[in-house]
Formats: sequence, structure tokens, C-alpha cells
Amino acid sequence: MKEPGEPPLEILKALGDNTRYAIYLELARSPVPLSTADIADHLALHPNTVRPHLERMRDVGLLDVESEARGGVGRPQHLYSLAADAPTLGLEPPTFRMLAGMLADVAARAGADGGAAVEIGRSQGRTAAASPASRRAGVGADAPACVAALVAELARLGFDPAVAPEGTGTTVAFTHCPFGELAEAHPELVCQLHKGMVEGFVEMVGGATVEAFGTLLDRDPCRVELSHR
Repeated sequence: MKEPGEPPLEILKALGDNTRYAIYLELARSPVPLSTADIADHLALHPNTVRPHLERMRDVGLLDVESEARGGVGRPQHLYSLAADAPTLGLEPPTFRMLAGMLADVAARAGADGGAAVEIGRSQGRTAAASPASRRAGVGADAPACVAALVAELARLGFDPAVAPEGTGTTVAFTHCPFGELAEAHPELVCQLHKGMVEGFVEMVGGATVEAFGTLLDRDPCRVELSHR
């Protein structure tokens, strides 16, 4: 007998295939939707091998798909992500998002301000910059290396950064916000946490300086403006 909350049989059968399970894990761990080519590259498979598995997973309700225009000729690219009601398999407990929202509410009601959020964010940014991967990306501590390390960290977190060199500086726009829901509710705290994270990261790596940071309260898209030392 099926227990309450147990995934339907067709979903369990779909995930019983090793390749589909690997795809599921890849999408569960990704902070942004992935294309067929992205998934194939990550799993060292041919896109033609991945494509029918994605269709099977979509058919049973495991995946959501959206189309992204390429800006040129040809068909739009399909981007895949886990469906909202897909089983978590213990990878991402749904209570985490609820807990994050409640903690943000507690902080706001306790009178936490943007200054405190920036300082907490800076501490996290410095910690991230001290990781082996960030140190390798920032080798040389010049401006290009600093920008490259920051972009890699923002991409890892799911901000989908877009880089635009501007004279003696660089602007990095955040085209996706993994904190979006919380940021909309508490921009004065969540956006300031992100600002601090970027400032602490750049300060630790060196080679550039944060000149301005746009948030939901300032401009769309959100972005950071860096000057080169």
C-alpha cells in the first residue's frame, strides 16, 4: 500500500534508471536551470543520449522546462529544472526555504539593519574568497583575476552573472537571484547581505574595489560596479 507522501510508481520507475538518476542529481544540485548540452557536458555524455531521458522525466512530472531565445536564427534552447512538487530525495529539505523566510522575519522584527547585514555578508565573502577554488581563480590579484574569481563565485551561487567592461572598471550584473523570494520581502536585509558578500570577497582577493552596488531598491538588474586598481 502506498504511504502518504510517497512518490508515484511512474516517478520511482523513471528514477530507477542510473542515467536518469544522475541527471536528477545534477539538476537538484544546480542553482539555475540547465540545458541539454550543460547536462551532457557535466555527465560526460552525448546530448543525444541525454535528450530522451529528459523527455521521459518531463513526461512523468519530474521536470519543468522553459525556452530561452538565443538571439539569432534557430529554435530556442530548452532549460530544465526540477518541478516544484518533485521528490527531494533528501537532497534539499523543503523546510529550509520556510526556515530561511522565518529567520528573515525574525531579524526584521528584531530591528536588524542593513549595516549589520553588510558586516555579516562581508565575513561570508572573505571565507568564500579563501577557498582553494577562489584562490586559484584569483591568482595574481590583478583586476582581471579578481573579476574572474568573483564571477565564478557568483555563478556557483546561482546569480548567473553578466560581465560588461567599462573603461577602467567592470560592471557585473546579476541576471538571476537565488535569494529572490526573500529579497523581495526583505530587500533592506537580504540585498545588503549580498552586498557585503561581494565586498568581502573582492577585498580578500584584491586587485579591484567595489565602487557601487545596485539592489532591488535601486535598479533592475541588480549589479556591482568595480574599479580596477
